[in-house]
Amino acid sequence: MTRYKCWLALLVPATLAAHMVSMSTGELKVDGNRAHYELRIPMYEVAHVHEPEHTLLDHIRFKSGGVWGKPSGQSCHDEQGTYVCVADYEFPARVEELTAECTLASVTVPNHVHLLRAYRGDKTDQAVFDLSFTSADILFRPPTAIEIAIKELTAGFMRAAGGLAPLLFLASLALAARSRREVIAFTASLLAAETLACFIVPRIGFPLSPGFIEAAAALTIAYLAFEILLLPNSRSRWLVVGFLGLFQGAYFSVFLAESGYGATGFLCGVAIAELLLIAVFSLILTRFIRVASIPRAVPVAAGLLLTIGLVWFFVRLKA
Repeated sequence: MTRYKCWLALLVPATLAAHMVSMSTGELKVDGNRAHYELRIPMYEVAHVHEPEHTLLDHIRFKSGGVWGKPSGQSCHDEQGTYVCVADYEFPARVEELTAECTLASVTVPNHVHLLRAYRGDKTDQAVFDLSFTSADILFRPPTAIEIAIKELTAGFMRAAGGLAPLLFLASLALAARSRREVIAFTASLLAAETLACFIVPRIGFPLSPGFIEAAAALTIAYLAFEILLLPNSRSRWLVVGFLGLFQGAYFSVFLAESGYGATGFLCGVAIAELLLIAVFSLILTRFIRVASIPRAVPVAAGLLLTIGLVWFFVRLKA
Protein backbone atom coordinates (compact mmCIF):
# COMPACT_ATOMS: atom_id res chain seq x y z
CA MET A 1 0.00 0.00 0.00
CA THR A 2 2.86 2.36 0.80
CA ARG A 3 4.39 1.70 -2.61
CA TYR A 4 0.98 2.35 -4.23
CA LYS A 5 0.76 5.73 -2.48
CA CYS A 6 4.28 6.63 -3.62
CA TRP A 7 3.43 5.94 -7.26
CA LEU A 8 0.20 7.89 -6.88
CA ALA A 9 2.05 10.85 -5.38
CA LEU A 10 4.45 10.85 -8.32
CA LEU A 11 2.08 10.24 -11.24
CA VAL A 12 -0.95 12.36 -10.34
CA PRO A 13 0.92 15.72 -10.17
CA ALA A 14 2.82 14.86 -13.34
CA THR A 15 -0.42 14.06 -15.15
CA LEU A 16 -2.20 17.20 -14.00
CA ALA A 17 0.76 19.38 -14.92
CA ALA A 18 0.56 18.29 -18.55
CA HIS A 19 -2.06 18.79 -21.25
CA MET A 20 -2.94 16.08 -23.75
CA VAL A 21 -3.67 18.73 -26.37
CA SER A 22 -0.94 21.34 -25.97
CA MET A 23 -0.55 23.16 -29.23
CA SER A 24 0.28 26.58 -30.63
CA THR A 25 0.52 27.92 -34.16
CA GLY A 26 2.73 30.49 -35.80
CA GLU A 27 2.83 32.38 -39.09
CA LEU A 28 6.00 33.84 -40.53
CA LYS A 29 5.66 36.16 -43.54
CA VAL A 30 8.93 37.01 -45.28
CA ASP A 31 9.35 40.10 -47.47
CA GLY A 32 12.87 40.82 -48.73
CA ASN A 33 15.17 41.01 -45.73
CA ARG A 34 12.32 41.37 -43.23
CA ALA A 35 9.89 38.95 -41.66
CA HIS A 36 6.75 39.32 -39.56
CA TYR A 37 5.87 36.60 -37.08
CA GLU A 38 2.60 35.93 -35.24
CA LEU A 39 2.24 33.37 -32.44
CA ARG A 40 -1.17 32.13 -31.30
CA ILE A 41 -1.46 29.98 -28.15
CA PRO A 42 -4.43 29.21 -25.85
CA MET A 43 -4.50 31.34 -22.70
CA TYR A 44 -4.55 28.30 -20.42
CA GLU A 45 -1.16 27.27 -21.84
CA VAL A 46 0.52 30.47 -20.64
CA ALA A 47 -1.12 30.73 -17.21
CA HIS A 48 2.01 29.49 -15.45
CA VAL A 49 4.59 31.09 -17.79
CA HIS A 50 6.58 33.86 -16.12
CA GLU A 51 6.23 37.15 -18.04
CA PRO A 52 4.78 35.48 -21.17
CA GLU A 53 4.89 38.76 -23.11
CA HIS A 54 8.69 38.38 -23.13
CA THR A 55 9.31 34.68 -22.47
CA LEU A 56 7.34 33.21 -25.38
CA LEU A 57 8.98 35.27 -28.11
CA ASP A 58 12.39 34.69 -26.52
CA HIS A 59 11.94 30.98 -27.21
CA ILE A 60 11.50 31.20 -30.96
CA ARG A 61 13.99 32.79 -33.34
CA PHE A 62 15.01 32.72 -36.98
CA LYS A 63 18.34 32.64 -38.80
CA SER A 64 19.18 33.44 -42.42
CA GLY A 65 22.61 33.53 -44.03
CA GLY A 66 24.17 32.40 -40.76
CA VAL A 67 22.82 35.46 -38.87
CA TRP A 68 19.97 35.49 -36.34
CA GLY A 69 17.22 37.93 -37.23
CA LYS A 70 17.11 41.12 -35.15
CA PRO A 71 13.70 41.31 -33.39
CA SER A 72 11.67 44.48 -32.99
CA GLY A 73 8.07 45.57 -32.41
CA GLN A 74 7.37 42.73 -29.98
CA SER A 75 3.94 42.78 -28.34
CA CYS A 76 1.36 40.36 -26.90
CA HIS A 77 -2.36 40.57 -26.07
CA ASP A 78 -5.34 38.41 -25.15
CA GLU A 79 -7.72 37.83 -28.06
CA GLN A 80 -10.85 36.04 -26.82
CA GLY A 81 -9.02 33.28 -24.98
CA THR A 82 -6.06 33.13 -27.33
CA TYR A 83 -2.74 34.74 -26.42
CA VAL A 84 -1.37 36.47 -29.53
CA CYS A 85 2.23 37.66 -29.82
CA VAL A 86 3.76 39.46 -32.80
CA ALA A 87 7.29 40.46 -33.70
CA ASP A 88 9.27 41.74 -36.68
CA TYR A 89 12.71 40.45 -37.69
CA GLU A 90 15.37 42.08 -39.82
CA PHE A 91 18.19 40.23 -41.60
CA PRO A 92 21.36 41.58 -43.27
CA ALA A 93 20.32 40.35 -46.73
CA ARG A 94 17.31 39.10 -48.67
CA VAL A 95 15.92 35.91 -47.14
CA GLU A 96 16.06 32.87 -49.43
CA GLU A 97 16.04 30.17 -46.76
CA LEU A 98 15.59 30.16 -42.99
CA THR A 99 16.49 28.12 -39.97
CA ALA A 100 13.83 28.29 -37.25
CA GLU A 101 14.54 27.39 -33.63
CA CYS A 102 11.65 26.88 -31.21
CA THR A 103 11.91 25.81 -27.55
CA LEU A 104 8.37 26.67 -26.39
CA ALA A 105 8.01 23.17 -24.91
CA SER A 106 10.63 24.10 -22.31
CA VAL A 107 8.48 26.93 -20.90
CA THR A 108 4.94 25.59 -21.42
CA VAL A 109 4.53 21.81 -20.96
CA PRO A 110 6.87 19.02 -22.13
CA ASN A 111 4.45 17.67 -24.75
CA HIS A 112 3.76 21.09 -26.30
CA VAL A 113 3.70 21.19 -30.11
CA HIS A 114 4.25 24.32 -32.19
CA LEU A 115 3.09 24.36 -35.83
CA LEU A 116 4.89 26.96 -37.92
CA ARG A 117 3.79 28.03 -41.40
CA ALA A 118 6.15 30.28 -43.37
CA TYR A 119 5.34 32.35 -46.46
CA ARG A 120 7.59 34.11 -48.98
CA GLY A 121 5.58 35.46 -51.87
CA ASP A 122 3.77 32.51 -53.43
CA LYS A 123 6.11 29.99 -51.78
CA THR A 124 5.22 28.28 -48.51
CA ASP A 125 6.76 25.83 -46.07
CA GLN A 126 5.96 24.51 -42.63
CA ALA A 127 7.63 22.86 -39.65
CA VAL A 128 6.59 21.11 -36.43
CA PHE A 129 8.48 21.64 -33.17
CA ASP A 130 8.33 19.84 -29.84
CA LEU A 131 10.67 18.93 -27.00
CA SER A 132 12.65 16.56 -29.25
CA PHE A 133 12.70 18.64 -32.43
CA THR A 134 13.67 22.24 -31.71
CA SER A 135 15.20 23.26 -35.04
CA ALA A 136 14.04 23.08 -38.66
CA ASP A 137 15.08 24.42 -42.04
CA ILE A 138 12.52 26.49 -43.93
CA LEU A 139 13.47 26.06 -47.61
CA PHE A 140 10.47 27.64 -49.38
CA ARG A 141 10.31 24.89 -51.99
CA PRO A 142 7.89 22.04 -52.57
CA PRO A 143 9.01 19.03 -50.48
CA THR A 144 9.76 15.75 -52.23
CA ALA A 145 7.50 12.74 -51.75
CA ILE A 146 10.12 11.14 -49.50
CA GLU A 147 10.41 14.27 -47.35
CA ILE A 148 6.62 14.44 -46.97
CA ALA A 149 6.44 10.78 -45.99
CA ILE A 150 9.22 11.14 -43.40
CA LYS A 151 7.64 14.27 -41.91
CA GLU A 152 4.21 12.66 -41.63
CA LEU A 153 5.53 9.39 -40.21
CA THR A 154 7.71 11.21 -37.68
CA ALA A 155 4.86 13.51 -36.63
CA GLY A 156 2.50 10.58 -36.10
CA PHE A 157 5.11 8.61 -34.16
CA MET A 158 5.92 11.54 -31.86
CA ARG A 159 2.28 12.40 -31.17
CA ALA A 160 1.54 8.80 -30.16
CA ALA A 161 4.69 8.36 -28.08
CA GLY A 162 5.24 11.88 -26.76
CA GLY A 163 2.28 12.43 -24.45
CA LEU A 164 1.48 11.11 -20.98
CA ALA A 165 -2.20 10.43 -21.75
CA PRO A 166 -1.54 8.14 -24.77
CA LEU A 167 1.16 6.32 -22.80
CA LEU A 168 -1.14 5.72 -19.83
CA PHE A 169 -3.92 4.47 -22.10
CA LEU A 170 -1.57 2.06 -23.86
CA ALA A 171 -0.33 0.84 -20.47
CA SER A 172 -3.98 0.29 -19.45
CA LEU A 173 -4.60 -1.62 -22.67
CA ALA A 174 -1.62 -3.92 -22.03
CA LEU A 175 -2.79 -4.45 -18.46
CA ALA A 176 -6.31 -5.31 -19.63
CA ALA A 177 -5.08 -8.03 -22.00
CA ARG A 178 -5.14 -11.49 -20.42
CA SER A 179 -3.43 -13.29 -23.29
CA ARG A 180 -1.35 -12.68 -26.39
CA ARG A 181 -4.49 -13.12 -28.47
CA GLU A 182 -6.22 -10.33 -26.55
CA VAL A 183 -3.20 -8.07 -27.00
CA ILE A 184 -3.55 -8.48 -30.76
CA ALA A 185 -7.35 -8.01 -30.68
CA PHE A 186 -7.16 -4.91 -28.47
CA THR A 187 -4.42 -3.36 -30.63
CA ALA A 188 -6.37 -3.95 -33.84
CA SER A 189 -9.52 -2.51 -32.25
CA LEU A 190 -7.65 0.58 -31.04
CA LEU A 191 -5.97 1.30 -34.38
CA ALA A 192 -9.26 0.88 -36.26
CA ALA A 193 -11.07 3.22 -33.85
CA GLU A 194 -8.39 5.90 -34.04
CA THR A 195 -8.44 5.78 -37.84
CA LEU A 196 -12.23 6.04 -37.83
CA ALA A 197 -12.12 9.02 -35.45
CA CYS A 198 -9.74 10.90 -37.73
CA PHE A 199 -12.32 10.71 -40.50
CA ILE A 200 -15.42 11.27 -38.35
CA VAL A 201 -14.37 14.16 -36.09
CA PRO A 202 -13.73 16.70 -38.90
CA ARG A 203 -17.22 16.00 -40.24
CA ILE A 204 -19.32 16.35 -37.08
CA GLY A 205 -20.05 20.03 -37.75
CA PHE A 206 -18.62 21.58 -34.58
CA PRO A 207 -15.09 21.69 -33.17
CA LEU A 208 -14.11 19.64 -30.14
CA SER A 209 -12.36 21.81 -27.58
CA PRO A 210 -8.95 20.74 -26.23
CA GLY A 211 -10.48 20.65 -22.73
CA PHE A 212 -13.18 18.19 -23.83
CA ILE A 213 -10.67 15.94 -25.59
CA GLU A 214 -8.38 15.90 -22.58
CA ALA A 215 -11.20 15.19 -20.11
CA ALA A 216 -12.47 12.41 -22.37
CA ALA A 217 -8.97 10.92 -22.64
CA ALA A 218 -8.64 10.89 -18.85
CA LEU A 219 -12.00 9.15 -18.59
CA THR A 220 -10.92 6.46 -21.08
CA ILE A 221 -7.99 5.56 -18.80
CA ALA A 222 -10.27 5.45 -15.76
CA TYR A 223 -12.97 3.37 -17.47
CA LEU A 224 -10.56 0.77 -18.81
CA ALA A 225 -9.06 0.43 -15.33
CA PHE A 226 -12.61 0.13 -13.93
CA GLU A 227 -13.30 -2.66 -16.42
CA ILE A 228 -10.19 -4.53 -15.25
CA LEU A 229 -11.22 -4.26 -11.58
CA LEU A 230 -14.95 -4.98 -11.70
CA LEU A 231 -15.31 -7.09 -14.85
CA PRO A 232 -12.19 -9.27 -14.82
CA ASN A 233 -13.81 -11.99 -16.96
CA SER A 234 -15.44 -9.73 -19.55
CA ARG A 235 -15.36 -11.16 -23.09
CA SER A 236 -16.29 -7.93 -24.86
CA ARG A 237 -13.32 -5.90 -23.68
CA TRP A 238 -12.08 -5.45 -27.26
CA LEU A 239 -15.29 -3.52 -28.01
CA VAL A 240 -14.66 -1.30 -24.99
CA VAL A 241 -11.10 -0.63 -26.20
CA GLY A 242 -12.46 0.27 -29.64
CA PHE A 243 -15.04 2.68 -28.24
CA LEU A 244 -12.49 4.36 -25.98
CA GLY A 245 -10.05 4.50 -28.88
CA LEU A 246 -12.40 6.93 -30.64
CA PHE A 247 -11.57 9.54 -27.99
CA GLN A 248 -7.85 8.87 -28.34
CA GLY A 249 -8.24 9.32 -32.09
CA ALA A 250 -9.99 12.67 -31.58
CA TYR A 251 -6.68 14.15 -30.42
CA PHE A 252 -4.92 12.95 -33.56
CA SER A 253 -7.70 14.40 -35.71
CA VAL A 254 -7.15 17.84 -34.13
CA PHE A 255 -3.44 17.67 -34.92
CA LEU A 256 -4.14 16.56 -38.50
CA ALA A 257 -6.53 19.47 -39.01
CA GLU A 258 -4.04 22.02 -37.68
CA SER A 259 -0.95 20.65 -39.43
CA GLY A 260 -2.41 19.85 -42.82
CA TYR A 261 -0.54 16.53 -42.91
CA GLY A 262 -1.91 13.61 -44.89
CA ALA A 263 -3.83 11.13 -42.78
CA THR A 264 -2.22 8.02 -44.29
CA GLY A 265 1.40 8.81 -43.45
CA PHE A 266 0.53 10.33 -40.09
CA LEU A 267 -1.59 7.38 -38.96
CA CYS A 268 1.09 4.95 -40.11
CA GLY A 269 3.48 6.75 -37.75
CA VAL A 270 0.90 6.50 -34.96
CA ALA A 271 0.45 2.78 -35.62
CA ILE A 272 4.21 2.10 -35.55
CA ALA A 273 4.61 3.91 -32.23
CA GLU A 274 1.62 2.21 -30.62
CA LEU A 275 2.62 -1.25 -31.80
CA LEU A 276 6.10 -0.80 -30.33
CA LEU A 277 4.82 0.66 -27.05
CA ILE A 278 2.14 -1.99 -26.56
CA ALA A 279 4.76 -4.69 -27.16
CA VAL A 280 7.07 -3.07 -24.59
CA PHE A 281 4.31 -2.63 -21.98
CA SER A 282 3.09 -6.21 -22.51
CA LEU A 283 6.62 -7.57 -22.13
CA ILE A 284 7.16 -5.61 -18.93
CA LEU A 285 3.86 -6.77 -17.44
CA THR A 286 4.52 -10.38 -18.39
CA ARG A 287 8.04 -10.43 -17.00
CA PHE A 288 7.63 -8.39 -13.84
CA ILE A 289 4.04 -8.98 -12.76
CA ARG A 290 2.64 -12.26 -13.98
CA VAL A 291 5.85 -14.30 -14.13
CA ALA A 292 7.11 -12.95 -10.81
CA SER A 293 3.71 -13.69 -9.25
CA ILE A 294 3.53 -10.38 -7.40
CA PRO A 295 0.40 -10.58 -5.17
CA ARG A 296 -2.56 -8.63 -6.56
CA ALA A 297 -0.28 -6.71 -8.92
CA VAL A 298 -2.89 -6.31 -11.67
CA PRO A 299 -5.67 -4.96 -9.39
CA VAL A 300 -3.22 -2.60 -7.68
CA ALA A 301 -1.95 -1.29 -11.03
CA ALA A 302 -5.53 -0.93 -12.28
CA GLY A 303 -6.48 0.94 -9.10
CA LEU A 304 -3.57 3.30 -9.62
CA LEU A 305 -4.65 4.02 -13.21
CA LEU A 306 -8.29 4.41 -12.13
CA THR A 307 -7.35 6.98 -9.49
CA ILE A 308 -5.14 8.94 -11.87
CA GLY A 309 -7.80 8.93 -14.60
CA LEU A 310 -10.62 10.08 -12.30
CA VAL A 311 -8.59 12.83 -10.61
CA TRP A 312 -7.38 14.05 -13.99
CA PHE A 313 -10.92 13.96 -15.41
CA PHE A 314 -12.52 15.96 -12.60
CA VAL A 315 -9.72 18.53 -12.51
CA ARG A 316 -9.95 19.13 -16.27
CA LEU A 317 -13.76 19.12 -16.13
CA LYS A 318 -13.69 21.78 -13.41
CA ALA A 319 -11.15 23.82 -15.37
